[in-house]
Amino acid sequence: MKGFVSSRLHPAANLLLLVGLMLLAFCIGSFLVMVGNYLLFGVGLREIGDVTKEPSGHPQGWGVSMLSQGVLLLVGFGGAALALPRLTGYSLADYFTPRRPVPLEWLLAAAGLIILSVPFMSGLIEWNAGAHFPGFLQGWEAEAREMEDRAQDLTRYLTQFSTATRFVVGLIVIGVVPAISEELVFRGVVQRNLVQWTNSRHVGIWLAAAVFSAIHFQFFGFVPRFVLGLVLGYLYEWSGNILVPMAAHFTQNAFQIILLYAQQRGALAGAGFDPDSTEALPWWWQVLSLLLSGAVLWLLYKRTRELRPDPLPTQMHTLGSGGTAIARPTTPLPAARTISHDGVDTTR
Repeated sequence: MKGFVSSRLHPAANLLLLVGLMLLAFCIGSFLVMVGNYLLFGVGLREIGDVTKEPSGHPQGWGVSMLSQGVLLLVGFGGAALALPRLTGYSLADYFTPRRPVPLEWLLAAAGLIILSVPFMSGLIEWNAGAHFPGFLQGWEAEAREMEDRAQDLTRYLTQFSTATRFVVGLIVIGVVPAISEELVFRGVVQRNLVQWTNSRHVGIWLAAAVFSAIHFQFFGFVPRFVLGLVLGYLYEWSGNILVPMAAHFTQNAFQIILLYAQQRGALAGAGFDPDSTEALPWWWQVLSLLLSGAVLWLLYKRTRELRPDPLPTQMHTLGSGGTAIARPTTPLPAARTISHDGVDTTR
């Protein structure tokens, strides 16, 4: 299919095009937010800024914030990511899911991997939350912590699920929407183009993970989110299907939301566990978590190295009129190469 833009753009040009599409999509999303908030909550354009700045002080603050966050993320991120391959002449299936259909065990393994990694990630969260910067950066550290505290206050407010309806809405806005939109952008577009640009799948995955973590502007959570980005990146590289990192990302968000809802309903009263805390789980849990998570990652990696059934012929023959081989090649064929779904030689 021919697109409006050449499909042979340099990866850097594709990333710039993505930024432009995101700016346009955020404008469209902002208009939809304005209309939706007025129709659903009676909040006009002049009030939206005050409500989103201090949602707890407005009776419709929770609904306005959830609608704004969900629509802007879905349209601004997801819409832009979906528009780019269409503009460059790719089908969405070929661009985001070059290997399909995805086996069910990949989705289950991705979800299970995230749950297994929770104790190990808790150690990274505690360490990163307590990190300090050199003396000459103390002023910046204070500002960063203040920004982090405001973000945590907003998160605590949005995750107060007083009703089952709020819990479902939270699961969709905080669980489903980011899993779809952010994976389309950071793994589907950013990682793909960085891999092509650097001609290295590892460099591309690590750079995409760094961008993914930095874009959240929560510096005292940068390291655990960066590690999560690496896991999601390799899951996409190995599986060749965007649904796999989406399943992992959804599990990461949904697991936290379910724990918070269970705590608010009193289900975790005797467990002595606070899902909203940055305190690490016991060290031996962390070690076991790391070992089990590493084992799952290794098994998934090995799956990508398995020989495919019905391999193509590896030797050329000259056939006679009767269909029998009458000549064989005198020089050996060059060594086979393995090309990833991004077109990068993975045998090097």
